[in-house]
Amino acid sequence: MVFLDIEMPREQGTRIFEYLDKNEITFHLVFTTAYGDFALEAFEMNAIDHIMKPIRAKRIYEVIEKTEELKKQKKLHAKIQELKEVIQSGNFDKIGVPVQDGITFIKLEDIIHLAADGMHTKIYCADRSPLLISKPLKFFNRLLERGKTFYRPHRSHIFNLKYLKQFVRRDGNYILLDNDTTVPLSKEKKEEFLKLISDL
Repeated sequence: MVFLDIEMPREQGTRIFEYLDKNEITFHLVFTTAYGDFALEAFEMNAIDHIMKPIRAKRIYEVIEKTEELKKQKKLHAKIQELKEVIQSGNFDKIGVPVQDGITFIKLEDIIHLAADGMHTKIYCADRSPLLISKPLKFFNRLLERGKTFYRPHRSHIFNLKYLKQFVRRDGNYILLDNDTTVPLSKEKKEEFLKLISDL
């Protein structure tokens, strides 16, 4: 952290960046001044804060605490951004779903089938009992984008093609999964689905 006076005998502190390259600016800048008129200019230069003279120890501590808090927030933001990039890149193979006591993370490969249940969604997994999630099925549309093995044969259903057991041409056409769950196939999706499974 650098505390810099704005008014100096031969120079103004606000010109500091004229003498530094961008890669040399690795510090937080705080201006000190006896003139309130410089406050706006200081903030336009992205200074952390400014301190009015006469300088009081309490004010210095306040600025230091503010700087530390901003550093924590920046680190947290960077971590969140990094996590988002990992998730969006498709390298994150889990999905977080809200449950009564928090958030449960499920491996995409373990999800067999998702079925709409009013404004809720029932998730059937290979390694656990079904979960009833208080989110509508459209909340899980990103599965269709991230998980290349997921398919939506009906507006109320999404299933994992890995668990496809049989396509049945009776009773209006339906899909049978490995856990013996039946999933309806809408008329609008029939042609697309048959083409899809013929290419598997």
